[in-house]
Amino acid sequence: MNIIDMTISGLHAALKSKQLSSVEATKAMLERIETVEPQVGSFITVTADHALECAATADLRIASGRMDMLTGIPLAVKDIFLTEGIRTTCGSRILENFIPPYSATSYQNLRDSGAVLLGKLNQDEFAMGSSNESSAFGVCRNPWDTTRIPGGSSGGSAAAIAARQAIATLGTDTGGSIRQPASHCGCVGLKPTYGRVSRYGVIAYASSLDQVGPLTRDVTDNAIMLSALAGYDPKDSTSVDEPVPDYVSELAGGIKGLKIGLPKEYFIAGLDPDVQKTMDAVIETYRRLGAEFVEISLPHTDYAVATYYLIATAEASSNLARYDGVRFGHRAKEAAGLLDMYTKSRSEGFGAEVKRRIMLGTYALSSGYYDAYYVKAQKARTLIMNDFIKAFESVDVMLTPVAPTPAFKIGEKVNDPLQMYLSDIFTIPVNLAGTCAMSLPAGFSADGLPIGVQLIGKPFGEEVILRAGYAFEQATEWHKATAAL
Repeated sequence: MNIIDMTISGLHAALKSKQLSSVEATKAMLERIETVEPQVGSFITVTADHALECAATADLRIASGRMDMLTGIPLAVKDIFLTEGIRTTCGSRILENFIPPYSATSYQNLRDSGAVLLGKLNQDEFAMGSSNESSAFGVCRNPWDTTRIPGGSSGGSAAAIAARQAIATLGTDTGGSIRQPASHCGCVGLKPTYGRVSRYGVIAYASSLDQVGPLTRDVTDNAIMLSALAGYDPKDSTSVDEPVPDYVSELAGGIKGLKIGLPKEYFIAGLDPDVQKTMDAVIETYRRLGAEFVEISLPHTDYAVATYYLIATAEASSNLARYDGVRFGHRAKEAAGLLDMYTKSRSEGFGAEVKRRIMLGTYALSSGYYDAYYVKAQKARTLIMNDFIKAFESVDVMLTPVAPTPAFKIGEKVNDPLQMYLSDIFTIPVNLAGTCAMSLPAGFSADGLPIGVQLIGKPFGEEVILRAGYAFEQATEWHKATAAL
């Protein structure tokens, strides 16, 4: 098999048997990046020299018999993860030349396993977007159709998998930012339960919603990545000290008798016909595999988007206050005084979407509006969380669409923020509830665009959705399709 088409498990076997070296695999991936990057724009920074050094170290580690599942595997991470000594921009001009002095725990876990970093991936600025069009470093394009968006905010993380520029990638998910791009680019993307994976060293957007997760070619690789990422981290005050299952060994348990909930609020009239057709086929496949279906209700779903865009923007307003041109990041060259310097630095450094969300959040937190907007949104969030808790009393997992439509055209929604925000209508409630969910390839539109399906699990029930996803994957061929790039 061509190196660029390999999975983690396949490349691991080849490295272990000495059929390949990590240096050879890394060179193949770097050549692929150089070839297709002008068409796709997945990367903000390519770390070629660093990658080859890491690969040489990994080969020595393999030769000495100290090999993990990720040792020598060429990966890439969203440019929201702090990487010591390597530029980290978060897709923003305000951090264009920022070199972090330390690394994010999740990235460090991959490095400790011996993984090779190919580079930092394109994203919406500060993870604020559903299309990867708000990046200060250029639009990322969908490898299946380069006139279309790859999804966002982890657009580069999904596009790099679809374009075969990395074996696996790391993203973050605040309102669907792993699952929606995974759906649009035909790969597997997992948003773990809030607190399952450390957020330490991840540049914050909305701290009560952000979560780190992997994007991969198949479910087995996703389980391998999650095994390396999951676990308690004392550096993260929101990290939960919960035992981590052996995700890989639990994949093949089968799903006979598994109760799958179909939330009636997610199967709406406005659903794209191709998405509806895909959902019908997925349901039929699961029935054939022995799963049982139950209609359930998540009655407060209609409030999810409004609730999310109040809470997320309020938290963003607070988190982004630190970018003041004083301690780090962009500083305006000419200013009449301190206040003018603050204003100019932030005006020059932040893009339009980030400014919009900061203003929305600041307004929601302002005197006289705090109770009417922010407090009310927190109460609505509690109702949404309770919907999930109640529904999970009768089902093991939920099955829903990931997005209302396949990937849309670049520029199609950029001037209509509300339509852009509604792209995440099926993913946002999971972040508000704090539970886990996964997108996996499930079909194609009439235009040949990938369509994903979402499996939602109970809190800390990642092994169940991985097992359900694996069963579907074994019964279908969708995950094997590749973009003709």
